[in-house]
Order: sequence, then C-alpha cells, then structure tokens
Amino acid sequence: MARGKMIYEGKAKILYEGPDPDTLVQYFKDDATAFNAQKMEVIGGKGALNNRLSEFFMQGLMQIGIPTHFIKRLNMREQLIRRVDIIPLEVIVRNVAAGSISKRLGMEEGSQLPRPIVEFSYKDDALGDPLVPEEYISAFGWASQHELDEIVSIALRVNDFLSGVMLAVGIKLVDFKIEIGRVIEGDFQRLIVADEISPDSCRLWDIKTGEKLDKDVFRRDLGNLADAYTEVARRLGVLPSNTPKPGKPTLVN
Repeated sequence: MARGKMIYEGKAKILYEGPDPDTLVQYFKDDATAFNAQKMEVIGGKGALNNRLSEFFMQGLMQIGIPTHFIKRLNMREQLIRRVDIIPLEVIVRNVAAGSISKRLGMEEGSQLPRPIVEFSYKDDALGDPLVPEEYISAFGWASQHELDEIVSIALRVNDFLSGVMLAVGIKLVDFKIEIGRVIEGDFQRLIVADEISPDSCRLWDIKTGEKLDKDVFRRDLGNLADAYTEVARRLGVLPSNTPKPGKPTLVN
C-alpha cells in the first residue's frame, strides 16, 4: 500500500496519509528516547517488535469490545489505522509504585498500590507532559466530564485485559499509558484507544525475578532493549520460541 504525505513525526512513530480520508499509515521507528528525548539511540528491530506487539494488544482489546484505531498491520513496520481526533492527554494507569509516582510520594519502587490509580498528563513535550487534575481538563475544555468518566472506564478495562494477559506469561503489569481519540460514527461521537500499546508505553517486570522488560532497560542502562522486547513477544506467542537474537527479528504473520 502506497503511503501518502507525512503529516506528523513523533519520537517513536511517523504518521502518513492513508488511502482514504478516514485512515492513516502509522510507521514504527527504531528510535528509543528517554527523559523527554534527552537520551536517544537507534535500536535495531525495535520498531518492528512494537508494531507487532501493538497489533497483538489492539486486536485483543477489540475482541473484548474495547474499540481501537487499529485496522490492520501492513508490513513489518506499518499499520493502517483510523484517523482520530486525539484528546491531548496521556492516560496513565498504575498498579505498582514505580517511576515518577515513587519519586513524588517517596514510595518504595515495587510497592503494590491499594487499587489501580488513573492519572492524566497534558501532552506537551516542551512542558514535559505535566500531570493535570480532572478540574484542569474540564476547565480548559480538553475533555468533558462525561468523556472523562468514559476514559477512566476504558482505561480500567484495558488494565484488566493487559494485567490478565501478562500474568498468564509470568509478567507483572506495573503501569502503562494510552491515548484516547474521538471518532464520528453515524450521528454519534465515540471514544477509542489510539496511539500504541507496547513495551515503550508499559512497565513490565518478570514476576519471579523482577527483571525489567520495558523501556526502563534503556532509561537505566540495564541491558539490551531489543532483547527485553523480544522476550515479551516470545512469551506472548508473537515470536516463535526459536527466534534468533534481535536486530532483524522474525515476526509471525
């Protein structure tokens, strides 16, 4: 499928015009970034792994009735997706204390939270994606209170799904972030999961060893990031068990 013109380039993905006005082609880059792009590196095979993993998770969500922007995977690095009006928020769900919440509240990393916590950050790289309360969101018109209630419901359903999928393969879902977009279907507006779900946007720890299998491997110089992502893909059945070391991963169609 021929791409249209590029319309947006982010830290990890590029969006191109799709074959019709309601679609886009999403290209997954090999770039790894951390600390608001202060640390950057190209990791061979990362984009292909995230493309396949995000496909796996998006399809799983749709099978349980959670709508997403995903239409189909086009090749090793590209997906055809629905064009959506992105709400300018990152929706973060936390099950275990790690990262910024540990620093903000002085909590020991790895502490189990009393229940899943949903947070919002305002999408603005120049500001460092600051956390914002629901009062700001409704006051500035980023989302209505009705939409916020639906976003929280979607986020918690995604958390239930991802937690169960990961638990089944010996991985603890520590936290994750998603984005939500608006689409018009007939005479109605609908909220759907957009962007991606991958180890770039989740914290994933091995249940037995505590080994990190997410972007913290890159953030904290804990090893080879592609190896960590490949391990997640293998456990989930996205890659065959005899796949060679990454660089040029062999993906299952």
